[in-house]
Amino acid sequence: MSEFAAIGQPKPIIDGKAKVTGSARYLPDINLPGTLHARLVPSTYAHANVLGVDDRAALEIPGVAAVLTHEDLPDLAPASRNRLLLARGRVIFVGQPVALVLADSETAAADGADQVVVDYEPLPAAMSFAEAVAGGAPLVWPDGIPKGADDAGEHGAGAGGGEEEEEDDTPSNLAADSTTSRGDLAAGFAEADLILEHTYTSPMVHQSSIETHGVLAQPDPLTGGMNVWTSTQDPFGCRSTVAEVLGVTESIVRVKGAVIGGGFGAKFTVYEPLVVLAAQAVNRPVKLALTRSEEIAATTPAPPLEVKLKLGARKDGTLTALQTDVTMDAGCYPMNLASFVGYQVGNYYPVPNMEIRVREALTFKPSAGAYRAPGAPTAFFVIDTAIDEMAEQLGLDSVNMRIMNAAREGDLQADGSPWPNQGIRETLEAVRAHPLWQNRETSRAAGRGVGIALGGWMGGQSAAAAICNVNRDGVVQINAGSMDISGVATSFNLIAAEAFGVSPDKVMVLDADTDTSPYSAGSGGSKTLYSNGLAVREAAEDARRQVLALAADEFEADPEDLEIVDGEVRVKGTPTRTIPIGDIAAKGMGFGANHAPVLGQGRTTVTDQSPAFSVQLVEVEVDRETGEVQVLKHVIAQDAGRAINPLTVEGQMVGGAVQGLGWALYEEMAYDEDGQLLSGSWMDYTMPDSMQTAPEMETIIVEVPSEHGPFGARGVGEPPVVPTPAAVANAIAHSTGLRLTHLPMTAPRVLEALRSQNGG
Repeated sequence: MSEFAAIGQPKPIIDGKAKVTGSARYLPDINLPGTLHARLVPSTYAHANVLGVDDRAALEIPGVAAVLTHEDLPDLAPASRNRLLLARGRVIFVGQPVALVLADSETAAADGADQVVVDYEPLPAAMSFAEAVAGGAPLVWPDGIPKGADDAGEHGAGAGGGEEEEEDDTPSNLAADSTTSRGDLAAGFAEADLILEHTYTSPMVHQSSIETHGVLAQPDPLTGGMNVWTSTQDPFGCRSTVAEVLGVTESIVRVKGAVIGGGFGAKFTVYEPLVVLAAQAVNRPVKLALTRSEEIAATTPAPPLEVKLKLGARKDGTLTALQTDVTMDAGCYPMNLASFVGYQVGNYYPVPNMEIRVREALTFKPSAGAYRAPGAPTAFFVIDTAIDEMAEQLGLDSVNMRIMNAAREGDLQADGSPWPNQGIRETLEAVRAHPLWQNRETSRAAGRGVGIALGGWMGGQSAAAAICNVNRDGVVQINAGSMDISGVATSFNLIAAEAFGVSPDKVMVLDADTDTSPYSAGSGGSKTLYSNGLAVREAAEDARRQVLALAADEFEADPEDLEIVDGEVRVKGTPTRTIPIGDIAAKGMGFGANHAPVLGQGRTTVTDQSPAFSVQLVEVEVDRETGEVQVLKHVIAQDAGRAINPLTVEGQMVGGAVQGLGWALYEEMAYDEDGQLLSGSWMDYTMPDSMQTAPEMETIIVEVPSEHGPFGARGVGEPPVVPTPAAVANAIAHSTGLRLTHLPMTAPRVLEALRSQNGG
């Protein structure tokens, strides 16, 4: 018997029916009278001076109302990517908007954009980290590097960093250079019986949500502000940015989050400032919905990384020393993620002697952004394939070696802070006993390979608030202000039902709206359920107390002697006399009411992290004639702390693991030496589909309750994408003996490695 009435019960997502039947209203479905449709005119050069924009032919097309350039918009300081707007005299990546065509229809806007002629003077471009930091490299920002956005911090990826190298006033593309160290590195390697050294790389990878970015902005003639509908993960952050660029107070900017067709960290504020300024310029509603090619070329993908690792261990598998050098190509704006990648490499298996150097450079590519567990798939690809290889060379069980070295509560993290409570070992042990792992030698004998890997996420945290009221019909309403990007509203439903004491079908969760909802941080970093769920619970409990206090007067009983059962209040042990909670709430509603309305409030701030971990088993078969890797079985175990809704937890686990297969085997944004994107559509950018995922996928929910999350819940969104690349790489090694260190492990790369292995 479960100790909970609602928590832990599988519940389909609230808006699932609307989504599968096509009745959900995504941003492109929202229409306002007089709306102008926008289309970008993108740069065709990675770096060039813009000598002129000829819009005459575009303006002759029927329906085209205006062609905007930077001259029609304010000159904002380019503090971050969303302030870049339209190119001012120079472009710094292929796809950067140079002009914006506004028309009465999408077709006219597209036709108009095709007719805009831009005169360019091409300039040299640095397209890789090495090119960017070389002497005499062209500078992305000759007058000084902007601060950049805190995309990493927004997603709980703000840890790491170290002692900065001495600053040099000479302009450069190097945005960050720091080193963290502890212990005696030389002594640590001296006592090692085995030292492993490799260089690992991962490419630029795109989030590729089914729905592209979309924004609709409408000037408000009454307030002088702006109404914004947007496919965003962060309505309140968007409101703040829009108010700043418009030069108005936040209170006259209203942001309403539309239904999101996938976010994965990419749908924070990008094009909202451009659209609202365009709407202000023409004083009409303006809608922009990116095309797929614009989405891939001109948003904020995950950055390419290179990690050099040197790792030492004793014969018994104890790690003695770790040295790593992380270099990151951040695109045209700093992201502040490289330090977190280095931190993760050295964090989950604490080593007494270590040195972590991180460097981040700017190149003439789109600015990097967050993608589900920013930096973590690469970090664990590095450390967990290295641990696996070491265990093999030392003749040890690799799961046992992980368990022996994995962090314990109280151990020092890479940044010197103590490790909190977490379930690394419990999650590893849940998979160690699985038949697929126990029978891995049988798989090898049949020409297949079984790989295992750990992945985790420290977890974001933030302040949050929620409101709970009860209607006359007995429905409990929750308003939490956060965007529902992964079924989190359904989990709020269960939390509120449990806390208030009603069935989930009597709980309604309202959509986020900055004018009517309490504050919420952006939905990302596996912090929404963790932080906002606490506020929801507190608000529901507050409303429950108020209902019981009102009912106590009616029953002439102590509130402690009352209970709520099946939507009714009754005296404990006396079920014959009941009052529906709607009737209780009605006593504070209406003319001449003698009681205050029921209005529960929840206000929380979570400052402690609750790390969550996923361990995955993958069985693969490698075609030695083509290099193709086929995934046969995929087991995903994850510590959810407490599975509020097992159905959505399992959905996150499977969805994240499938995205991890994309990292492992298929996805890469490739550029040529001139900065032209070679994989700018889904014809060229390969993602795993249903035929490329494992025909057998199994989920195992582990529950090591958090001390801080609602009912013990931990964040579940980030961890499942993290270990997949390492698990696949370890499975390939188990099958073929190849230790691959470059993502993605495409068929041509695997085939080349096989031929090199055979001396071909």
